[in-house]
Amino acid sequence: MFRNQYDSDVSIWSPQGRIHQIEYAMEAVKQGSATIGIKSSTHVVLVALKRAASELSAHQKKVIPIDDHIGVSIAGLTADASLLSKFMRSECLNSKYVYDMPLPVARLVDSISDRMQTQTQMYSRRPYGVGLLIAGYDDAGPHLYQTCPSANFFDCKCMAIGARSQSARTYLEKFLDEFPHCTPEELVKHGLTALRETLPNEQELTTKNSSVCLVGKDQTLEIFNDDAVAPYLALLDNLKGGRAGKTEAKGEGESGDAESAGASMEQDTSAGGGETAEGEDKAMDTA
Repeated sequence: MFRNQYDSDVSIWSPQGRIHQIEYAMEAVKQGSATIGIKSSTHVVLVALKRAASELSAHQKKVIPIDDHIGVSIAGLTADASLLSKFMRSECLNSKYVYDMPLPVARLVDSISDRMQTQTQMYSRRPYGVGLLIAGYDDAGPHLYQTCPSANFFDCKCMAIGARSQSARTYLEKFLDEFPHCTPEELVKHGLTALRETLPNEQELTTKNSSVCLVGKDQTLEIFNDDAVAPYLALLDNLKGGRAGKTEAKGEGESGDAESAGASMEQDTSAGGGETAEGEDKAMDTA
C-alpha cells in the first residue's frame, strides 16, 4: 500500500487512522516563518518574523488586528489567514451590534475552531493551512490561544509556532516562571530574544523583518511595524555582545581542539608510520 492512495481526499482515513490532508496542512504551518506569544498576569505580547518573497517586494504582514482587544499572528498560508481573520472580525462586530459588548476571547476561539473543523468533514473542502496565535484581553484577564489546522485549540502561557520554533520553545520553557510577573517591555524583550533563536546564524532581527503586538489591561491592541519596532530592538543590543562572545568562545574552543589534535598527530608521527595514518583519520573525523 502506498501513501498516496489515502491522501487525495480529506475524508479518507489511512489504515493507521491518519488523515494525510490534515497532516499536510500542519506541515504548511511548520514551513511558515516563526511567531511567538507570551502572556503575563496583565498583558499579552505577540512577536513575529516577516518574510519577503524577493528583494523587490515588501515583507508580508504577520500580525492581523481583529478588534480593539484581540490580535492574531499567523504561520502558514496568508490567504487562508485573511479568510479566517475576516470571519473573526465579523464575529466581533456581531457581538457589539447584538450585545453591545466586546466578544469574549474564549467564545471567539470556539467559533473559529468550529469554522476550521467544517473544512475537515466534507470531501469537497480542504483544511486551512495556517496556524494562529490569538492574543486578547477581556473581563476574565489576558488570553493566549493556539489553533491548528486540525481544529484543535490550546490555552497557552506562551507558545511558538512556525519554522525553527523548537529553539524558541526551549528558551520559553527556561523562563516560564518569570513571565507572569514581567512588565510589557520585559515580555517584548523575551519574545524578541526567543524569536532571534529561530534565525540562521548570519541573519539578525531588523525593523523590516519583525513585528510586535501588545494588548492588555487598560491598553487597547497596538501593533508595531517598521520604525516603531526600533525601540524594542534596542533592548537586545546588550544581548548581542553576549551572543557574539559565546560564538567567539566556541570558535576558540574549536581551535584549541584542533591544536590538540595536531599535537597528538605529531606524537603519532614520531612513534611510527602506521600510527601517523591513524592519527590523520581521527583528525579528519574531528573536522
